[in-house]
Amino acid sequence: MSWIHKIIKILTQIGYPVVRLVKFLFQIVKYILNFGWFKDKYFWLSLVMVGLTAITIMGWKIIGSLPDINEIYNPPKLSTKIYDRNGVLLYSFYEGENRSWVSLKRIPKVLIDATLAIEDKDFYYHGGLSLRGIISAISFNIRNSGDRTLRGGSTITQQLVKNVFFSPEKTWNRKIKEMILAMMIENKLTKDEILERYFNQVAYGGETYGVEEAALKYFGKDVDNLTLAEASYLAGLPAAPSLYSPINEDNLVLGINRQHHVIDEMVSGNFITQELGDKTKMEKINVQLRKPTIKAPHFVFYVRDYLKQKYDLSNFERRGLSITTTLDYKTQQIAENMVAGEIKNLKNLNISNGAALVLGVKTGDILAMVGSKDYNAMDIDGKFNVTTALRQPGSSIKPINYLLALTKGWTLASLIDDEPVTYNVPGQKPYIPRNYDNKFRGWVTVKMALASSLNIPSVKLLANNGVDGMIDLAQSMGITTWGDRNRFGLSLALGSGEVKMTELAGAYSIFGNMGEKVETNPVLKIDNYLGEEIFTKTVEKKPLVDEKYAFLINQTLSDDEARTPIFGPHSKLYIPGKTVAVKTGTTNNLKDNWCIGWTPDYLVAAWVGNNDNSPMSWVASGISGATPIWNKIMTQMINDKPDKQWPVPMGIIKTGYCGKSEYFIEGTEKDLKCTPTSVVRPTNT
Repeated sequence: MSWIHKIIKILTQIGYPVVRLVKFLFQIVKYILNFGWFKDKYFWLSLVMVGLTAITIMGWKIIGSLPDINEIYNPPKLSTKIYDRNGVLLYSFYEGENRSWVSLKRIPKVLIDATLAIEDKDFYYHGGLSLRGIISAISFNIRNSGDRTLRGGSTITQQLVKNVFFSPEKTWNRKIKEMILAMMIENKLTKDEILERYFNQVAYGGETYGVEEAALKYFGKDVDNLTLAEASYLAGLPAAPSLYSPINEDNLVLGINRQHHVIDEMVSGNFITQELGDKTKMEKINVQLRKPTIKAPHFVFYVRDYLKQKYDLSNFERRGLSITTTLDYKTQQIAENMVAGEIKNLKNLNISNGAALVLGVKTGDILAMVGSKDYNAMDIDGKFNVTTALRQPGSSIKPINYLLALTKGWTLASLIDDEPVTYNVPGQKPYIPRNYDNKFRGWVTVKMALASSLNIPSVKLLANNGVDGMIDLAQSMGITTWGDRNRFGLSLALGSGEVKMTELAGAYSIFGNMGEKVETNPVLKIDNYLGEEIFTKTVEKKPLVDEKYAFLINQTLSDDEARTPIFGPHSKLYIPGKTVAVKTGTTNNLKDNWCIGWTPDYLVAAWVGNNDNSPMSWVASGISGATPIWNKIMTQMINDKPDKQWPVPMGIIKTGYCGKSEYFIEGTEKDLKCTPTSVVRPTNT
């Protein structure tokens, strides 16, 4: 658009305001002439007209450089807030200006009256400029030249223009533009719209902008709960926030003096009575400075990154979103305490860090996320989030391998030879898997091998299943970190492939859901700065695993008797009176120790180790390390709730075999043999 076209466009926008400006200038002339100082009125009128002509000529350039008035409709920088599912504020993201938009109807009348009294008594009567305000300010400042409490002559509309369109620099050029834009805005917006924007734009000290954040920062309450004393104090801040904001005793004294002046102006403007004003001055200002804090920090930044990636939310820190997440802060506190307490107890075992994750199985809600023992810990880089990091899962990965075996016709009663085996791969050292306790148990059932986490049977199963088959199944369950298949061999059965806790937890929630995959989503809803809902969570789920196979995995991993050979009876994997499936895992190099368990409602995953991958000196899987963390969190989750068991699906029967009783997919029990002679012993290759 050419310079001429721009001027024409602006002139069409300010046609009515120009008339106002002329009237305003004639008001000035009239004001001067009313003093009676000058007898030759025509001389002064001519002088003013010459001045108007000069101003008009100079104004062409100013008008041509005016900003787009429609920018007034754009929201300012607004803080994005993250809440837990119950409305607990976890953190506010902002870019230089911490501001929350609040509608005018939420701003109490006492704050509106106090602000009008001190800033612009004629606000509802002028057209953007106030002659009385200018003269009054000049007169006041002359009388109080030695006072730090000076008064400005700008109307609220002018102040809004300055905040929206201009930098703090003070020049005549900017002032003229400010006056023109103020009249233009008066022609575009209602008085209440202007006032609402002013209250949400103005600075109240430091990074605090807008009345809502000011009320929260200085008085620990929402703006609609302010008293007259608090409102009159806030109304005085915009004139000099660095002087009056109550961040220390000196500022508080100055701020109270300023507050008393605001109250006097309220009395003189008939907003309140003298009696109420005197009474308000006597009230003590109870400042409750709110320091910026962050709750569930690993989760908060996980949510930010999740939203940026999934929904491409640019300018996240200035969009003014209100994000209600799935996190339950009470559960988060429990998990944080359990992780920190256990890691403190394990210090002598060269274990410096821990992490935990709690999911709602049916909804994919993240109820708690603890990424380290302490977000602020310096010894381990506590800000690093282990729940989203790559770590080897050890034996905790075995349920995927056994699930694959069940789909290939194995049963819980099928036998595997737990005896030494060597696998020779050209160009590599022979691979010789060993059990955790370095013992061999001969022929064992699939159920016992999984529940007791025997290594040799797991490797033999994978040799039978095929590595590619296990990777395919894991990827369908949500594991995304095994893309380069050439890296993996039979050691994948024992957890050599790195995973993320968030993905492994999501995969195992499929068992909790009886074969249905529910996508993990940490966000319940998102509102924009006007309170309009722009996103509501819907549970995304799809059938993935036959419920019969999921049931058999759950039944195996919740059977305390089946895991007794390794873990002993009633270990920390057992919660009295509750049905819980649970799997542990420890890597051979002692760098990672896991425990993951689930019910039909909840899944809890726990990990201990060291961020720098240094090995632990010792950890007894199922007794120490991650397991006590898991046990304490899961117990808190289900202790006061009725026991829930997974329903037996159609097509599953329980029948006796070889003097025992076991669950089978109907039909698979017919070919079962009681002796290992019918079982194909894996051949050393």
